[in-house]
Amino acid sequence: MPTLILASKSPRRKLLLTRAGIKYRTIPSHIKEVCAYKRPALIVRELAYKKALSVALKHPGSPVLGSDTLVYCKGEVLGKPASHKDALRLLNLQNASWQAVHTGVALIWLDKGIFLAGGEVSRCKARRLTPAELHDLAYKHHDKAGAYAVQDTGDLFIEKIEGRFDTVVGLSMNLVRKFMKKAGL
Repeated sequence: MPTLILASKSPRRKLLLTRAGIKYRTIPSHIKEVCAYKRPALIVRELAYKKALSVALKHPGSPVLGSDTLVYCKGEVLGKPASHKDALRLLNLQNASWQAVHTGVALIWLDKGIFLAGGEVSRCKARRLTPAELHDLAYKHHDKAGAYAVQDTGDLFIEKIEGRFDTVVGLSMNLVRKFMKKAGL
């Protein structure tokens, strides 16, 4: 049985797969993350699919897993911050507010003709932080959608989650298991 390929270099996604006991190897996709869609649920599904497909085309004999995550708050799609100033803007927007965290997952196995994609959403409530606390937090998470890390025990920005924690972290494990089962893995 071929080993699952994770089309991501995210340490959080790797940790979720490892904790679930799923054997995999990592080959990051390096795609340009652009999408014609405006709805968050469609954006993450398309980007997860594009990531998986870009790696699957080079490894058609292996199942490839792609994922994408974004935060949606007050009508704005929040990805990874471009700078400290952008991180501060994202955190101020979310401060003391509810947001939706969308994660898309795709599993593509070209040799078997398997093309699966789906998404999940969880809601998060950000705690109210002072301007100084927001400024300090803005330096920490430039590699994460929304500029915060719910899985980081030192990051207390999120006070409540409605939905799946792994969706907020960046890989909806129930979709991963469902797709692996459909693919016979």
